[in-house]
Amino acid sequence: MIDRDTLHHHLNTVLEAGRFKDYGPNGLQVEGRGQVGKVVTGVTASKALIEAAVEAQADAILVHHGLFWRGHDGRVTGWMKQRLALLLEHNISLLAYHLPLDAHPTLGNNAQWGKRLGLVADGCFGDQNLGFVGPAPQGLTLDSLTAQVTSALAKAPTVVAGDGRPLKRVAWCSGGAQSFFEDAIAAGADVFLTGEISEPQAHYARETGVAFMACGHHASERYGVQALGAAVAHEFGLTHQFIDIDNPA
Repeated sequence: MIDRDTLHHHLNTVLEAGRFKDYGPNGLQVEGRGQVGKVVTGVTASKALIEAAVEAQADAILVHHGLFWRGHDGRVTGWMKQRLALLLEHNISLLAYHLPLDAHPTLGNNAQWGKRLGLVADGCFGDQNLGFVGPAPQGLTLDSLTAQVTSALAKAPTVVAGDGRPLKRVAWCSGGAQSFFEDAIAAGADVFLTGEISEPQAHYARETGVAFMACGHHASERYGVQALGAAVAHEFGLTHQFIDIDNPA
């Protein structure tokens, strides 16, 4: 067991949460019981994840996407009421880390996603240096990278091929980082991997020759929270369970 506030402080310190300008609050979002023995991790604090955590007898839930975001009007109705009611009824704490979990050099989404694809970063790019860039493994082609992504994520990516150039530099940033594409191009990438694609990126790929690969927002962000949960469990002797709530996005 560990004191909830000690766990909170440890996570804030490890992830350097205070240095990020984010879209919502990082850290403890809902206060539950004071002692934590079991942590459930997941990508998003959805009702389905909270229900699964209740069933798993979790003391705390650790997620990448929390409940509160800039622009929400603050009313506790509908889906927000349902999620909060479950957490409060069962006295479960909710901790959420968004950009700090993307950026961490070893436990973060980008580091863990890159590890599964055999990618090693030697630089960063984009807003708050969230994007990773590094050399392509020897012999990597767009077709072999597509197959690798499909195998690792169990999801076929959307690919805009560019001009077919050899892949010497790979850039990646998990989640909804399609707006980083221009920064990835400026960083010297021959291909950019992220979770989503919007209308402009197909044109940029065709016009610049740099390939673009949209691999799924949820699919690309499953790994950081697992690594963080496992690290915390090892550090403090806690029980950890990752619960993946399927999401086609």
